[in-house]
Amino acid sequence: MNKLQPTKGKLLISDSSILLDTVFSRTVLLLAEHNAKGSIGFILNKPLDLSLQDILPEAHTNFRIYDGGPVESDNLYFIHTIPSLIPNSIEIKDNIFWGGDYEVLFELLKQNKVSQKDIRFFLGYSGWDENQLQEEINSKSWTCIENQFENHLLEKIPSKLWKELMIELGDEFIIWANAPEDPVMN
Repeated sequence: MNKLQPTKGKLLISDSSILLDTVFSRTVLLLAEHNAKGSIGFILNKPLDLSLQDILPEAHTNFRIYDGGPVESDNLYFIHTIPSLIPNSIEIKDNIFWGGDYEVLFELLKQNKVSQKDIRFFLGYSGWDENQLQEEINSKSWTCIENQFENHLLEKIPSKLWKELMIELGDEFIIWANAPEDPVMN
């Protein structure tokens, strides 16, 4: 698997060097934006013990909420694969979209016209200032790869995603894929 430079739509895999980081340890992020001013991404594999109905009872759905990252963690964000149903969606890449009209979305949720394989909700996001992400990649905190799953990304099992991608990276990454979460338990 080729390691790449960060661009919108790529995946970031946390490296073993940040295993003790409570926010980013064993994470896979989708880069929703990357430009000269900075980067924005969402952690794909850290579900919270919250459902959408817990924070928005009018949503009438128990879709799981994920920890998107430490920035603005009191704000709700979403990515999805159904732009034809949610106006004002912004394409990230490979038919994965970010945001859109909340009112339309909540009507769709009330009518059960959206499934969990179509959408993922996050509290907060992950953000980097200008050049910060590139510096972290250069220091080997992250490996950047193509999103090989394209618009099927939201169908991947979150608890297995980091390990699956570490194994695909091969070589020195395989040992970390099989290491216990707490290194002292080795």
